[in-house]
Amino acid sequence: MRSLTELFKIGSGPSSSHTMGPEKAAGIFKSENEDADEFKALIYGSLAKTGKGHLTDKAILRALSPVPAEVEFVPQADFVLPHPNTMDLFAYREGQQTASMRVLSIGGGDIVIEGREEVRGPDVYPENSFAEISTFCKANHIRLSDYVEQREGKQIWDFLQGIWEAMKRSIDEGLSVTGILEGGLNVERKAKYLYHQRDTDESPETRENRIVSAYAFAVNEQNAAAGTVVTAPTCGACGVVPASLRYMQEKLQVPDEQILRALAVGGLIGNLVKQNASISGAQCGCQAEVGTACSMAAAALAELSGMEIGQIEYAAEVAMEHHLGLTCDPINGLVQIPCIERNAVGAMRAINALSLAKFLSGTRKISFDLVVQTMYETGLDMNSRYRETSEGGLAKFYNMGS
Repeated sequence: MRSLTELFKIGSGPSSSHTMGPEKAAGIFKSENEDADEFKALIYGSLAKTGKGHLTDKAILRALSPVPAEVEFVPQADFVLPHPNTMDLFAYREGQQTASMRVLSIGGGDIVIEGREEVRGPDVYPENSFAEISTFCKANHIRLSDYVEQREGKQIWDFLQGIWEAMKRSIDEGLSVTGILEGGLNVERKAKYLYHQRDTDESPETRENRIVSAYAFAVNEQNAAAGTVVTAPTCGACGVVPASLRYMQEKLQVPDEQILRALAVGGLIGNLVKQNASISGAQCGCQAEVGTACSMAAAALAELSGMEIGQIEYAAEVAMEHHLGLTCDPINGLVQIPCIERNAVGAMRAINALSLAKFLSGTRKISFDLVVQTMYETGLDMNSRYRETSEGGLAKFYNMGS
């Protein structure tokens, strides 16, 4: 299993798989074809069906600039796609094709170039399941965060400090902006409004809901506006982890050192899903994105609360189990409806999973590994209309109504 430095990425929204991945691929292709005087990109499947809303074409053109380039959307390919997010890149010189490359954008900003060995960092975790990690930690009498340090090295803390600072900036920036998000849905930014709408007799529970939601809205509104966010595990699900951790840091008055240990555990959970299932909405629906983010946040909060490994596993399992079957049906291919609100709900659900884990972990029947396996199979069984194609669910009925 790879390093957390390949899970948490700082980059521009609105989508890690639909903008960050294609932009990365186009950049590689350009660097390999410096003599090209023209480029063309054909994007298929989910990339094509939601590409306009996700700014896929703009990301590709930005990477290929200043060389002239054309991006063509091909929603229905005449071949079997190796992945729902597939694209072909072509280079030309004086009208003649000189090179081509097929790329799969597999989620979280990662890509696979067909016919080549996957460009990836080394495996730093020999354990590839929660059960294996738990057994190792218990045998060595260490916490999950200690395990991350042991496998990654002490430099992981400097990396996670940078990630945490970027997460906090995305919250602060999102809370400072108002107005309408671009894209045609006329979605109004609500983070700042939520944050300042305190009732005179507001209960602690209501305040918690409002502040956590405001933080999640802030991050995801930044993402929707192509601002800078952290993939946690993706851009579309980037608000859940920072919102829940920022709120708890303020509530408990804990230092960054403890937050970084929580982030390490949350990242470990995200890594396990990425390794054994998928974090791609185009492959497994939103259960793979917000569901994974909720598991990451729940596990992080459990670490922050000093819970034992069994309780941390229970928190992560509950968070994922109750996102099973969650579809990805963004209206007009934009990461606005239902994505922004969904991150706020996911952050609150992570806190609920934490509460259950405090009391009920001894009654657990389902392992985290089992629920990850279930999520993956559920996603593969899901009709493609509900896997980031904007052809079903809210996307379909909203457009029928309008």
